[in-house]
Amino acid sequence: MARAGTWAAALRPDRGLLVMLLYGFAAGLPLPLTGFTLRQWFAESNVPLGAIGLTALIGLSYSLKFLWAPVLDHVPPPAAALGRRRGWLAPVQVLLGLAIAAMALTDPARNATATVAAAVAVAFLSATQDIAIDAYRIESLPPDRQGLGLAAYVWGYRIALLVANAGVLFAVARLGWSGAFAAMAALCSGVGLATTLWLAREPPSAERRRGGGFGDWIAAAVIAPFRDFLRRPGAWLILSFVALFKLGEALAGTMTAPFYRALGFTREEVAAVAGVFGLGATLAGVAAGGVLVAAVGTGRALIATGLMQMLSNLMYVALAEAGRSVPMLWAQVGIENVTDGLADAAFVAYLSGLTSRAFTATHYALLSSLAALPLRTVSGSSGYLAAWLGWTRFFLATTAAALPGLAVMLVLLRRFPLQQRQEG
Repeated sequence: MARAGTWAAALRPDRGLLVMLLYGFAAGLPLPLTGFTLRQWFAESNVPLGAIGLTALIGLSYSLKFLWAPVLDHVPPPAAALGRRRGWLAPVQVLLGLAIAAMALTDPARNATATVAAAVAVAFLSATQDIAIDAYRIESLPPDRQGLGLAAYVWGYRIALLVANAGVLFAVARLGWSGAFAAMAALCSGVGLATTLWLAREPPSAERRRGGGFGDWIAAAVIAPFRDFLRRPGAWLILSFVALFKLGEALAGTMTAPFYRALGFTREEVAAVAGVFGLGATLAGVAAGGVLVAAVGTGRALIATGLMQMLSNLMYVALAEAGRSVPMLWAQVGIENVTDGLADAAFVAYLSGLTSRAFTATHYALLSSLAALPLRTVSGSSGYLAAWLGWTRFFLATTAAALPGLAVMLVLLRRFPLQQRQEG
């Protein structure tokens, strides 16, 4: 009975989980608007394939956010009356809505540069929002609620991806691209700002040292958290693994929108299968990944899901060979999204275990930035690579690109057992 009561208490819904669900939605909505959905817009505007691949660089802010994460840890926020985390979130969320609205006013068929410039602003503000939300999540929830809080966040995030992906593609038929992006601007800013102002409660946090010169601030805000991380055993192997784990997925994912269009799939088919069905498959994978981590541990889960994530890229090869086959599209999207969800659950559990509460925002920003690095840098060449190799050989290359990350992971887990590394 006591165990049943403990489980019931752990699974009870509360205000904190609702906040994390809504913050996950606010964080996820901008991502497709600078990624898959934007590339669909560009493909329909007849932007060259190489240039579409370069749009991966728009989101470079997601890989560099550790550079300004110390600011959110140590500098008084613009809306200081709301507290340290909410005081940053509120103004950033207002600006983020305005930046998405600016994208809605552009037309890539006439001036793709203006669209890209607005998208860069969206990515920067979205990455800044991510820093604050990640720190809020870790600081506001007790240890026994962190797992549920992360699950609520992921569900909100994935629902937002569906809205900003399939939702936008369906809305374009009635509203046009500009109208659809304007609706996303209102939704993103509205949900995020309402949550910050009326639902979220400022988490308790340690007082930050005030006073001193610029050198003292740099030492406390920038040098200390990085020194703290690099002192742990295997730090450089950890960073290498985090940077390489998603390389194959990043290269393949950047080209999915033009790939589907090249095969002749309609916007509505892509929205229904890659968007709606893909979301369900991903959520199923995330849920199964959470169970797998609990059952076998983070290390074994990383190995198993990493292999599945790599092999799932071969489904792109099967689809390329099959051509415009709707059943094969369903199979490819289902397998790809389930395995990605499995891998994401294990990977996020691993990253969360590496953060120090003394430097929450900076440590998590560093790790999540490195995780996004392949998507925002190397994958920028994916358009040229796909045009050179052709679709089949390109996706075979993306499968092989996952091998270095798996090799580093095996060395890391062998030399530095997970428990030792996280406590060290």
